[in-house]
Amino acid sequence: MANDNIISTLNNLIETCKDGQEGYKQAAEGVENSKLKSLFYEYSQQRAQFVGELQTLVRELGGDPETTSSVAGAMHRGWINIKSAITGQDEGAILNECERGEDVAKNAYKDALAQDLSSNVATVVRRQAEAVGQAHDKVKGLRDLNNSAASTSTTT
Repeated sequence: MANDNIISTLNNLIETCKDGQEGYKQAAEGVENSKLKSLFYEYSQQRAQFVGELQTLVRELGGDPETTSSVAGAMHRGWINIKSAITGQDEGAILNECERGEDVAKNAYKDALAQDLSSNVATVVRRQAEAVGQAHDKVKGLRDLNNSAASTSTTT
């Protein structure tokens, strides 16, 4: 795979991680539950770390790393509805939006790993993809738990 294609793939992941970083930061600010707040801040920091690693790889390949995310990109990457969920301070809605963002991130990493990446790039992308998958599963589990608790409290 030509460097330009790898750089483009990595820049896409950078945008995805930046959106996740901001989305989790907003989610953390929008919940009262201290455990969720800590988890969301932790994931925001994780994504910031991923951005730094990916930007380093882009520079090593001779490219200019992406430094921003865009509103249009955020829509495509699943984080656009986080603000409305936060406004209502509904933990279930916030968890739903976080899980949706994670679905998009998982797919972005899956697409990146389908590319013909050099071994050092593939190693970093694979490790990050695993962490994104774990975050997704954790958020999905919390969302399902929240939804089940909410439905139990409305039926009793």
